[in-house]
Amino acid sequence: MSFAAVPDLILEPMVRNALLEDLGSYGDITTRTVVDADTTYTATINAREDAVVSGMQIAELAFRLVDPALKVTVHTPDGTACKPGDTLVTIEGLARSILSGERVALNFAGRLSGIATKTAGFVEKAKGTKARVTCTRKTTPGLRIVEKLAVLHGGGFNHRYSLSDAILIKDNHIAAAGGVRAVLEAVKAKASHMTAVEIEVDRLDQLEEALEVGGASVVLLDNMDNEMLADAVKIVDGRMLTEASGNVKLDRIASIAATGVDYISSGALTHSAQTVDFGLDF
Repeated sequence: MSFAAVPDLILEPMVRNALLEDLGSYGDITTRTVVDADTTYTATINAREDAVVSGMQIAELAFRLVDPALKVTVHTPDGTACKPGDTLVTIEGLARSILSGERVALNFAGRLSGIATKTAGFVEKAKGTKARVTCTRKTTPGLRIVEKLAVLHGGGFNHRYSLSDAILIKDNHIAAAGGVRAVLEAVKAKASHMTAVEIEVDRLDQLEEALEVGGASVVLLDNMDNEMLADAVKIVDGRMLTEASGNVKLDRIASIAATGVDYISSGALTHSAQTVDFGLDF
């Protein structure tokens, strides 16, 4: 599957900040000291373990920001599976430039491929059901757009990108506003007709009240066991989209999906993914 790339204009500030952090106040003093300025090389980024690849666009951008003259060729596009020994990227040009961009490129590629790989594992467990696996806003500060992109590369779906994307009424909103009926009446009175609305419930009586009042098109079924999730799906009976969330781990995905929910959201996709081992070799 091919994926539309995010415009470099959006990604560049993030990658530039990472490069500035790594280069410090005086640049790569090791490389500048030991490698002649006119030395050229061909380097490759290679996989050292099985993974689903993400972050290749960012790795390419990192090298180009260091030195626009570098020739960067991506062999394994984002969203593609790789195995140990596969060559993901080839970089040709000045050795100093390649070495100065190496760590930032690998940090992004390893981190994002870890998210894509973890997501792919969750998606595989839900296969054969209608349930879609989706991420949350539990992302690394400043990296949300690329971490959510990595979820897409792993076959998952995205939840809200920010608080301004949709109305998601959580338990604390319900407590502060005075109950399920109060928050939904406020939504019906004040929210734009263009704004999607989701409400979180953790009890079936709250779900029944939300259905009675109306105003939401999605219900988040929070921290329910599988039996309660199945009961909730029956109560909803297609009148709202259903999303299971809370205590969602890989070994529960198949059983949660079997309850008939439409979505399964998990913060673990982004906050608990293990970095994939990639290496840059001359």
